[in-house]
Amino acid sequence: MGMLSDKLKKLYGQVAECGAEVAVIESDFLRRYVTGFYSTDGYVVLEKDGCTVVADPRYFEAAKRKFHGGRIRVVEGAIREVFELLKGYTKVGLPYSFVTAASLRRFEGEGLETVDISSALRAQMLVKEAWEMDRIARACDIAEAAFNELLGDIKEGMTETDVAAILEYYMRAFGASGTSFDTICAFGANASMPHYETGMRKLRFGDPVLIDFGCKYEGYCSDITRTFLFGDDRDHEEFKKVHSIVLLAHELAKERIAAGMTGKEADAIARHYLESKGLGGMFTHSLGHGVGLQIHEAPNLSPRSEDVLENGMVFSIEPGVYIPGEMGIRIEDTVRLADGKVRSFMSETSRKALIIL
Repeated sequence: MGMLSDKLKKLYGQVAECGAEVAVIESDFLRRYVTGFYSTDGYVVLEKDGCTVVADPRYFEAAKRKFHGGRIRVVEGAIREVFELLKGYTKVGLPYSFVTAASLRRFEGEGLETVDISSALRAQMLVKEAWEMDRIARACDIAEAAFNELLGDIKEGMTETDVAAILEYYMRAFGASGTSFDTICAFGANASMPHYETGMRKLRFGDPVLIDFGCKYEGYCSDITRTFLFGDDRDHEEFKKVHSIVLLAHELAKERIAAGMTGKEADAIARHYLESKGLGGMFTHSLGHGVGLQIHEAPNLSPRSEDVLENGMVFSIEPGVYIPGEMGIRIEDTVRLADGKVRSFMSETSRKALIIL
């Protein structure tokens, strides 16, 4: 096998610190992170002196093309071939967070001792490399372009599902490989449920609209939420007031979050401001979460998070206020830390209380 790249050398070092002699990775997004190759099935075996992709017949040819002449070798097969590669090892590293109990038993049934390497992968993935930032930026650009295109298509009588479908079509049309998660589109009081399931409620003049959406580009996610009015029936002064408060909480967090803070300290910036306006009890989720190959990953920006924020981390900032049965307002950007400060990936969509018709 060829020598490991610097990235894989570093990862192997972290795996070894966990007490493992070799690592086996099965989860699709983790295999993509380690090798840059995506397939729905397969394995990656990371050893001190080399890395092997075990690809089933459906992906073998594509994998051979991807790694031809490179540092990663490819073998055709499945779990049996993995066990062949593990001969001579006793301690195998598996990311327990993404391994089933059945998989653990299968390795233990071969007489292998398993070691959790979740922390090694988490540590490596926390700070994004430049090429990862480029993919996240592209995913954010596509999401914003799709949203701006959508605004001109929204019409009274459309259902929440209609609006979500049009938005998802535009994201695909502009280059996304898929959505980061199921698009949330909530009309009126439905937005008071933070993770509302998009339904068949029809849009009426004067409705507030909350859309939480994102897309993937080469595996990497974007995450954005905008809340606006579909027509102004002059009966939404409270909505506008609360929206302005949430927007200021959002902007304060972007302005004051800095490298070296904990996730708890970052969350407190927006939370304390909302509390000062009597709305703290209506902010029912954390301020943000890491964004990368997964839509929710480290770091966490929550009231209990001790994660330390560093340059190169990517996360969401999404304060919200939810008044049951009345309204829900959330404003969210995907951001990164650079030179100690927050830099938003979002610049082409308005965060203000837009009124469209």
